Amino acid sequence: MPGLRARIAAHQVISDVIAGGHALDERFAPTAVPNRTNGLDARDKALVRSISTVAVRRLGAIRRAMGRLLDRGLPRNAGHLEWIMIVGLAQIFFMDTPDHAAVDLAVRAAKSDAKTAGFSGLLNACLRNAVRERDALLADLDPLTVETPGWLAQRWRRAWGEERARAIAAAHLLEPTLDLSVIDEPEAWAKRLGGAILPTGSLRIESHTPIPELEGFAEGRWWVQDAGAAIPARLLRARAGMRALELCAAPGGKTAQLAAAGADVVALDRSAERLKQLSANLARLDLHADVVVADAATWSAEPFDAVLVDPPCSATGTIRRHPDVQWTKKPGDVDQLAALQSRILDRAAALTKPGGTLVYCTCSIEPEEGELQIAALLRRNPDFRRDRIETGENGIPAEFITAEGELRTLPSYWPNENPRAAGVDGFYAARLRKQG
Repeated sequence: MPGLRARIAAHQVISDVIAGGHALDERFAPTAVPNRTNGLDARDKALVRSISTVAVRRLGAIRRAMGRLLDRGLPRNAGHLEWIMIVGLAQIFFMDTPDHAAVDLAVRAAKSDAKTAGFSGLLNACLRNAVRERDALLADLDPLTVETPGWLAQRWRRAWGEERARAIAAAHLLEPTLDLSVIDEPEAWAKRLGGAILPTGSLRIESHTPIPELEGFAEGRWWVQDAGAAIPARLLRARAGMRALELCAAPGGKTAQLAAAGADVVALDRSAERLKQLSANLARLDLHADVVVADAATWSAEPFDAVLVDPPCSATGTIRRHPDVQWTKKPGDVDQLAALQSRILDRAAALTKPGGTLVYCTCSIEPEEGELQIAALLRRNPDFRRDRIETGENGIPAEFITAEGELRTLPSYWPNENPRAAGVDGFYAARLRKQG
């Protein structure tokens, strides 16, 4: 049956993410084990990714609808019924799939598995009811209370207040555009790719074309990098002759920025596999960095003119691009990651030479991983001072800069009449100067 294998692969991927805790993007990597899309053609692989992404992005709404459609909840020992139903509801509610096809293929997927075959009648009835009751089931969908895990909603209310927390949650429901960092000639590439140059210098385009097929990719003229992620490296003011270190460097977008500016870059990460990706990206871009496999919390070397540290974090600032983050992270993760960040930040401070610059950044909107980290570092290291980020520097708008002169972006920033052209990843960055 055309499309059946793609639906089965989609429910397997969703199960891997939600039940197994795997990152959504990793499930589509050629090295994924098991590889759920193996044997599918390019069109079906794209369909699997589309269904999976929509289902994970709107999981809160889908699960609320499931609760209303299943009076007694999910049956026990029902195999993959939950994930098959999620695939069906994602298509019925949020995609252009004809209703009859979404229902029929979900039922066929259930019948193809001995553990779910006995529940195919229940599934058929629930999905048909979802078609009839679609408007009622999707009414009053509050992004913060329905579409966001409760622990994150509570955190954001506490950190940012009710209004901004609601704006953050609403931004996560919008499919983001593609942001690029270009080697040179941004105006020319904006024209070629039909995009717009953002105030901070990134190029934003609307495209569903596979990235490797876009003009300029194979020639190494640009790389994919969210506009928020592109700001911290620019804060180092990299230039020719500067010795620069990036800790936790993979996958390499910031390394490419520093190398393109002419700095002599050391890119360090503990993951040899992720550094292979970094090296491949640099090779495509015809840029160079010295790549080091090591633990950023313990590595030693002669101090550098500039150090950029982007440690592992909860990544809650990237949920609009990676909707699986809010379902795979747990409440205790933030505290554990904050402790690791503190150790890496102390090492970064030691690796910055007197008179040098240290930039710390995370793609998290949790203060424990951003503002509170720098406040604590400054208490531990009196030889560091904030080097304030000024409005207009590198095109950074005033709303991105805190009272302390640090960078803070939220997903709800950069509103636009076209929802697909709005938003930016949630990022924090601070620039410090070492005295001496």
